[in-house]
Amino acid sequence: MTKSINKKILVVDDEPDILEFLRAILEDEGYTVATTDKGEYVEELHNGGLPHLIILDMLLSGKDGREIVKHLKRQDETRHIPVIMFSAHPSAEAAARTAGADDFLAKPFEIDDLLVKIALFI
Repeated sequence: MTKSINKKILVVDDEPDILEFLRAILEDEGYTVATTDKGEYVEELHNGGLPHLIILDMLLSGKDGREIVKHLKRQDETRHIPVIMFSAHPSAEAAARTAGADDFLAKPFEIDDLLVKIALFI
């Protein structure tokens, strides 16, 4: 648990239930968690408040998660932040990795699988 202290994770999804669930689980693991349902928020990240990791849904209302990842990976101040994308779409992993995601999880996923992936990056 000491490993996760002071590590900030940003979770982006347009489903409030998923945001609430992941916040509760990750905070129980000792992470500091920020959540948003707005893809635009992610594209406006700046130094000072940068997360250590971003968990991003591939398909957001009005925004494509793949475009968000491409944007983040083009910016000097955010390209180093690992991004784990998730989607219920069966062929999404290849598209997520092509866009620049560092890892991928298919929905629905086991929370233990997510925690293992997080631990690989932070």
